[in-house]
Amino acid sequence: MAKGPSYRVAFRRRREGKTDYQQRRSLVLSGLPRMVIRGSLRSISVQLIKAEVSGDKVLVSAHSNELTKNYGWQGGGGNLPAAYLTGLMCGYKTIASGVKEAVLDLGLHSPTKGSRVFAALKGVLDAGVTIPHDENKLPDEKHVQGLHVAEYAKQLSSTPDAYQKRFAEQLSRGLRPEEIAEHFSQVKQKISSALQKAETLAEREEGEKPPKEEVEKKKKPRKKVVAEKPAKLMVQRQKEPEKMEEKK
Repeated sequence: MAKGPSYRVAFRRRREGKTDYQQRRSLVLSGLPRMVIRGSLRSISVQLIKAEVSGDKVLVSAHSNELTKNYGWQGGGGNLPAAYLTGLMCGYKTIASGVKEAVLDLGLHSPTKGSRVFAALKGVLDAGVTIPHDENKLPDEKHVQGLHVAEYAKQLSSTPDAYQKRFAEQLSRGLRPEEIAEHFSQVKQKISSALQKAETLAEREEGEKPPKEEVEKKKKPRKKVVAEKPAKLMVQRQKEPEKMEEKK
């Protein structure tokens, strides 16, 4: 409740617990685009966003749903391997767009060591984007590849009911959890080969463009067009001296 005439009502998104404006202000003042990582239980998204006066502008975007649609990913969309692959996609797209440096925006996610948000960050870093970070926060390769999931599945294999219940959705897609590390490597290779080609094509197009100075030199100077005077006006001016002589 408001108390006193000097009480200031907080912004709506701050009251709803959606935006930390103090953190956002410091990130915007850095002058670099923000690598925004957001996740739910079943998916994760990574976006490169630039703050403008009119509002935030999304430069590059990647979602874990693209893994299934474009690269044949059969695992879950909200686990560590999917987060890494989504970050790898966004990283390659960022490099192809010409941006090579950004700052990390976790929003209201807690910076827990080895969490999904840092798995996505690791994917962006492996693609070649420079982002200030703490190496201790990144997950190890074992968790990124999903080997911990394979080990857990082997432990549950002795109890078929629990195994089937825990991995029912993944098994329905045709992927056994014990084989997730191999499947991860295959999808990672597909992403790298597909998006690195797009990156090289973008670099070639930029290299083929002539510099601005050469383009300006090739431009022909425009000729000045002088408007001709109408013939009637010229006739009237020639008759004016005759009128002056008649008055004299």
